[in-house]
Amino acid sequence: MKKTTSHVQVQKEHYFNSGYDDIFRFLSYQHQIELVRELGPKTVLEIGVGNGTFANYLKQAGVKVTTCDIDKKLNPDVVGDVLNLPFGSKTFDVIVAFEVLEHLPFEKFEKALSELNRVSRKNSVISLPYPCIPFTLAIKFPLINKLIKNPIPSTSLRIPKFWQSNRFDGEHYWELGKKGSSLREIRSILKKQFKITKENHPLMNPYHEFFVLEK
Repeated sequence: MKKTTSHVQVQKEHYFNSGYDDIFRFLSYQHQIELVRELGPKTVLEIGVGNGTFANYLKQAGVKVTTCDIDKKLNPDVVGDVLNLPFGSKTFDVIVAFEVLEHLPFEKFEKALSELNRVSRKNSVISLPYPCIPFTLAIKFPLINKLIKNPIPSTSLRIPKFWQSNRFDGEHYWELGKKGSSLREIRSILKKQFKITKENHPLMNPYHEFFVLEK
């Protein structure tokens, strides 16, 4: 196994306390599952185990999921570092890293992306924290939606905290929308190695920005 270069920042208890899994996080779980199932993978590598919600669901749905984390206390299938993934090239159909890469110094972001690219056969799906001031409009008419077979579009406007600088808070080294890591800058970095095929966020959870990437 390759030597890890990261350290554990979040203790296991963090993922199982009463305040962690609120309704907004469950919206993100649903979004994670939906984005990945749309890709139709047979094998998935999840980097960052968390409390296992995503992996457990997909396993029950018949997808072969391998979990990887630097924290052996979370009982991942493989203990490993996203900067030096202990897998061969093109091992998995899809690689996912949800709310993981901001735990690395920003200068290591591209290296982590190169590892996702190397180990995936085609796709990677990531999410990053996007602290912002949100304005959301959601309209729901179940009968009309059923008749037209499509949901009525909802919309949200987010104002990034572009005036804030990135400072390590004990967990996050950087976040989207702040100085030096704007959405435009992050997209530019992603496009060096991937094609961005989809970018969105759960309507009622604008804090998690998702990117579906293709080699």
